[in-house]
Amino acid sequence: MKALFSKSVVAGAVALTAMFASVSASAAPYNQFTVNPSALDDPISDPYPTFSANKITGDYIERITFNGDGTFDVSLLWTAGQFVDRGGVGVIQDSGLGARDGYGLYALYKARGVVTAAGAVTKFSFTGPGSLEVFFDKNRNTANPTGVPATGSGNFALTNTGDDLRLAYGEAVSGVGTLDTTLETCGDDGINCGSFGSTTTFNLTDFGKQFFTAPNPFYNLSFQSGQLNNFVPEGTLTIDGSLDVVFNEAADVPEPASVGLLGLGLLGLGAARRRKQAK
Repeated sequence: MKALFSKSVVAGAVALTAMFASVSASAAPYNQFTVNPSALDDPISDPYPTFSANKITGDYIERITFNGDGTFDVSLLWTAGQFVDRGGVGVIQDSGLGARDGYGLYALYKARGVVTAAGAVTKFSFTGPGSLEVFFDKNRNTANPTGVPATGSGNFALTNTGDDLRLAYGEAVSGVGTLDTTLETCGDDGINCGSFGSTTTFNLTDFGKQFFTAPNPFYNLSFQSGQLNNFVPEGTLTIDGSLDVVFNEAADVPEPASVGLLGLGLLGLGAARRRKQAK
């Protein structure tokens, strides 16, 4: 999954848009989950072993449109890169994700929100509706030949999806992002000018229950968060960056008011690495 933004447009996210402020990534515990990739994959060599992890990392690209009336729409494509364990610092080496004879994982996220500005501080708040779908790409051949949609309300036109299996779906629950250009960490390069986070419901399909095997029942929430680089919230922009995903139970998630959970889309989270602004 990948994403968007400007002046160094980064981050992700505004990800709250579719698809986070005072408390961001640290608000979500690294809950353990178990994956059985061979339940859905047919590796040429030996089957990939069942493993446990507590985070999925990846990249996103997203299209966001600021509508001129204080609202925005966002459409995001996230591509998983690796599973991580040990509190988010140990990469699972033999997960099969992205391997030559392995599989791919990606997600599609759409949402809508409002923008409010007070001096140097701009806040992005999710208002809904929003949707999330996660897919297993058995032959790792799904492509995005036409790039991002024309606007943030459009859909990605993916190809080679005939072998893809839907693992999970959900709706955005909450999301907030704060852009503050007065932060010392923002500076001239605009690398770190705020934070964002997002929460969505997470429901497994029958295929998803074969892939995510524990806990059973599985976590009912998906949580993402990251930082915002500087950008100008106007017009239609394309942003890409990194996005991390962890899972929680509803009881584990603090109130949005105290945590600043947020979201744009799978929300565009993570510390976005590259950004570009579309005219």
